[in-house]
This record gives sequence, C-alpha cells and structure tokens, in this order.
Amino acid sequence: MSDTARRPSIIVEGVRKTFTLNHAFSLKDTVVSWIRRRKLSSTFEALKGVDLVIGEGESVAILGMNGSGKSTLLKLISGVMAPDAGDLLTRGRVAGLIEVGAGFHPELSGRENVYLNAAILGMKRAEIDARYDEIVAFSEIGEFIDQEVKHYSSGMFLRLAFSVAIHVELDVLLMDEILSVGDVPFREKCREKFVELIAAGKTLVVVSHDMEMVRELCTRGVVISKGEVIFDGELEGAIALVDA
Repeated sequence: MSDTARRPSIIVEGVRKTFTLNHAFSLKDTVVSWIRRRKLSSTFEALKGVDLVIGEGESVAILGMNGSGKSTLLKLISGVMAPDAGDLLTRGRVAGLIEVGAGFHPELSGRENVYLNAAILGMKRAEIDARYDEIVAFSEIGEFIDQEVKHYSSGMFLRLAFSVAIHVELDVLLMDEILSVGDVPFREKCREKFVELIAAGKTLVVVSHDMEMVRELCTRGVVISKGEVIFDGELEGAIALVDA
C-alpha cells in the first residue's frame, strides 16, 4: 500500500504547546521584582502550530536538535500531556516508551508493576495473565521480578517497561531515546522486536539521536526546529538536514 493510500494512524493539526518557566532568584531579586511589578517567570513555546499525518504501518523518525520540541510532540501524541491548541487524533491502541520507568510505582514489585502498567496500556487481566511469562522472560529480570522496583537499576526499569509495552496488542509504538539505557545484547534484542512489529504492519514513531538505529527502522524523517516542522520526507534528506 502506498503512503498516500494508507489510513492515518496519527493526525496532528495546528498543535501548540507553551510552558511556563519559573526561574530561581535570590530574596533580594524577589523583593525588587515585587516593588517593580516584574514577573519572575517566562514562557517557552515548545510547539508552534505543528501539522503532521502519519499513516498506518509507517516507521517515522522525529529528528532535531535538543530543545526543538521532539519529545514534547511525542508526549502529546501519547496522551501524557494535552496541547494548548490544535487537534491530535490517534487510531488504535498506542503504547509509549517516553521515559524509563514512567508509571512504575516504586513501592510495588516488578510483578505488580507488570499488571499495573499493562492495565494502563489497556490490557485486560486475562490478557496480562496469558502474556505474563513471556513479558518476564523478555525483560530478563529473573528472580528480581518480586522485588520492589525502587531497588531496580535504570537498566532493569528499561527492560521491564519495554517488555510490557511491546507485549501489548498495540497499533502504534512511540519511543523517545529509550534505548540509550541498557546493555548492548538487550538493545539488539529490542531492535529485532521493532523489525517484527514493522513487518506486522504496526506504526512506529521514534525520537532518537542514534542514526544507525533510525536508518535500520525508519523510512521517513520529520525534522523539527524551534517548535516547527521544517522538513517532512525521505529519511536521508532529514538526516542530512540535521547533520548540516
């Protein structure tokens, strides 16, 4: 199926997001600002009217410099944050690997967090029961699965969070630099899983500075600069623009 014939999995229309930045000041600065009626905060417009359509089964890399708005866009698509303006629609079940260990409860065990996070991603109890052994085996957590996750290393968080997300019956997978943590063998196993998902027709959206992985997985590149899409097209053209 050509890209133009694909049903959209993700539609982003005129999306804007602004953050308020609260700066640290001394007591003297605070008093002076109060006397002069000056604000101690400022705003930062992370996204400035972004339009983007990603088709069913596409593998897309979101590229750009740090602070360009890439991660903000991914968080909006995942539903972690809401836009200040514009519309954002997704089709099917969306699984997001946005922050390592996000959604994990530190006082719960790995086993309990598997059920908690899988339920958040929309899985029913029977579905989790059926996939539990597979999730744990892929994560390589082993005997630590019944230990409280507050004792886990960042690599253990990654493995368990990733394993839960990819064993959901997902339609769209979002990833933000998720493989920057973890050992080489596990990263390679993850890449193989991504290839399987792509072959199965799943939609993949990746934010990463790892151009080797991007080239392996993605065919389309979207470049964001200062909160705006400045390129949307063939992957090598996007990479060349970022590297320029």
